[in-house]
Amino acid sequence: MTETATAAGPTPITAGTGTSAGTASTTAGSKSEQAYQAVKARIVEGTYTPGYRLVLGTIAKDLGFSVVPVREAIRRLEAEGLVKFERNVGATVAGIDPTEYLYTMQTLSIVEGAATALSAPLIGETDIARARAVNEEMRECLEHFDPVRFTQLNQDFHSVLFEHCPNPHILDLVHRGWNRLASLRSSTFRFVPGRAHESVDEHEALLKLIETGADAEEIEKAARLHRSATLEAYLSQTNVGSLSAE
Repeated sequence: MTETATAAGPTPITAGTGTSAGTASTTAGSKSEQAYQAVKARIVEGTYTPGYRLVLGTIAKDLGFSVVPVREAIRRLEAEGLVKFERNVGATVAGIDPTEYLYTMQTLSIVEGAATALSAPLIGETDIARARAVNEEMRECLEHFDPVRFTQLNQDFHSVLFEHCPNPHILDLVHRGWNRLASLRSSTFRFVPGRAHESVDEHEALLKLIETGADAEEIEKAARLHRSATLEAYLSQTNVGSLSAE
């Protein structure tokens, strides 16, 4: 059954507070941007699950906005693949079908690996320190495992490594891949919590490769294998596994 975002649903979204609590950032600009950040956070955190009906009027009331900026936000999320429109239903949270998850992860392993390798010569000591600090937060997160928090930190870590990519087309593909996975990635490590420990160790190994000036091919291979390992761990725990051999 399709769920509906109504007054009886989850706690209302409040504009102007931290995104980690499923709300818009205090530094957000337009109301459309605040609505976008708020609704996206709810999707990524799993509060709005696949099939959840997004009632514009209800969301607008929760945010204290008119319907216009909320409609703009929903259209933006639709363009990113997080929301879809259904006849006689309206806007609902899009799911990711297992096959698309498999293909998206495979594609992301290629383009993110390339982006990381191209970024490597441009990554300085400050970037390395920032990435290592995030990875330490991820390690601490393992003690009382929070898959949503861990996933956000994971994205923050990888963003440091690929954000300097000088090829805007590759970088755009990386961002598209992360956006496409956003609705499911919040629960990926929930399915395979053991993979989280391995991921943190692999992050440190990847940082050392960049830090010591390893060649681009070695860095790209390490980044690709790191992404592929998460995919394989997930496939082994789901019905998607049979697709990997096709």
